[in-house]
Amino acid sequence: MSTFLESVKARAKADKKTIVLPESMDRRTFEAAAVILKEEIANLIIVGTPEEVEANSQGLDISGATIVNPATYEKTQQYIDQLVELRKAKGMTKEMAEDLMLHEYMYFACMMVKAGDADGVVSGACHSTANTLKPSLQIIKTAPGTKLVSSFFIMVVPDCDMGANGTFVFSDCGLVQNPSSEELAAIAASSAQSFQMLVQEEPKVALLSHSSKGSAKHADVDKVVEAVRIAKEQNPQLKLDGELQLDAAIVPSVGASKAPGSEVAGQANVLIFPDLDAGNIGYKLVQRLAKAEAYGPVTQGIAAPINDLSRGCSAEDIVGVVAITAVQAQKH
Repeated sequence: MSTFLESVKARAKADKKTIVLPESMDRRTFEAAAVILKEEIANLIIVGTPEEVEANSQGLDISGATIVNPATYEKTQQYIDQLVELRKAKGMTKEMAEDLMLHEYMYFACMMVKAGDADGVVSGACHSTANTLKPSLQIIKTAPGTKLVSSFFIMVVPDCDMGANGTFVFSDCGLVQNPSSEELAAIAASSAQSFQMLVQEEPKVALLSHSSKGSAKHADVDKVVEAVRIAKEQNPQLKLDGELQLDAAIVPSVGASKAPGSEVAGQANVLIFPDLDAGNIGYKLVQRLAKAEAYGPVTQGIAAPINDLSRGCSAEDIVGVVAITAVQAQKH
């Protein structure tokens, strides 16, 4: 296990938070829960019927988890009423709210957080990103002062002396399809904060492109150049630079030749991709070819930590994301 994950788990244990796992229909949820409870990383609430829990947790010790069945839970009616109140302007009726609370466990999990009965949610092993994030944006909404919700991966590359001893934040790799310059600047600022919080080192942010400092001319390059201008204006304290090619961002000798005098080039640890294609392809390349650990997609910008798993995740991945979510919850 990477020192990054060890440190996050230790921080999670030091101030235990309550995380909801709504995917009781998936065996991986229970495999992860058994480890989380044994290692005392977080308090867990698993949403599901006794039948679902029984069917998927065979042979695993999840006795430390709180099992909540929406059909019989004493606060379900309160959540239904609260959901109607929250969404009535959007046409939410009592019948619709009841249906969501009893059958869409992600909505139920978000209402638990909204009501203060839990600190965060981890879902997505068998649900799409949309099914995970839509309820959280409808119920919990964006954090104050945040322009948009984005996502990042913590990438831990073995035997690597670049970044923060091989640890990087890659963003956005899971959510914002084709960010504008303003959105890229917001993603850069959020990602720097996330890096500082989780890795506990100074962020050095590179906005990536196929061009370094004007080496290519294209509207796609202009977008990144403008994003750098906005980000520097809004966050003058941040070490941030661009547009930079990937090698100029992380390889010291290339950074020195392509962007001399930059305080980021050659030593970036937060990599901001120009669009979702680049980000998604980039993190998967590093994960598969460099055998990196990839934790995420972790969301940033929601008013409480709600994290989306990739559907190909392992039980170990869920453990890691729960630990990260717990540390995010400590900051909220």
